[in-house]
Amino acid sequence: MSVRTPDPTPEPMPDDPSGGPAWLSDIELEQARGRLPILYVEAVPVRVDGIGQVVEVGVLLRANAVGEMTRTLVSGRVMRGETLREALFRHLEKDLGPMAFPQLPASPVPFHVAEYFPMPGITPFTDDRQHAVSLVYVVPVTGTCEPRQDALELTWMTPEEAASVTVSEEMEGGRGTLLRAALASVGRLL
Repeated sequence: MSVRTPDPTPEPMPDDPSGGPAWLSDIELEQARGRLPILYVEAVPVRVDGIGQVVEVGVLLRANAVGEMTRTLVSGRVMRGETLREALFRHLEKDLGPMAFPQLPASPVPFHVAEYFPMPGITPFTDDRQHAVSLVYVVPVTGTCEPRQDALELTWMTPEEAASVTVSEEMEGGRGTLLRAALASVGRLL
């Protein structure tokens, strides 16, 4: 199961002493995935009311590598030389569009650390490409979300709908468990 689209080829980072790009080539990435865990950030986009309570949860709809429609969260790798905050903002903008206006948390401490393994059964989270560690955040968004990249749409649902068995079964790699943990972390899972 391929969870993300291939990386773009960005310009070299200005403070990179090697002068090379921060991304790995496809071959280098495959080699790295076979040898060490890869660091990711994930975000559960939410809308909050005037007193900060979560009233809606955003879940992305996309087609996976075999053409099945699945639901997922905002996610992506942390680039070399990039802070967690920068990575989180980049992936939110990439998946939700530039007008989403995410309100990044004041602290870079995630609500959850998810460890993905290529073999099922070690944790609730699987990714058949790699061993990955993901720092997971709940991020309020205040703007207009227009999914980009490989996402087909962003569905806003109530916390109760998002916590349902139906939605959980549509999510790949154990992310239904992660979504329920996000709702619990903000007091919306009863």
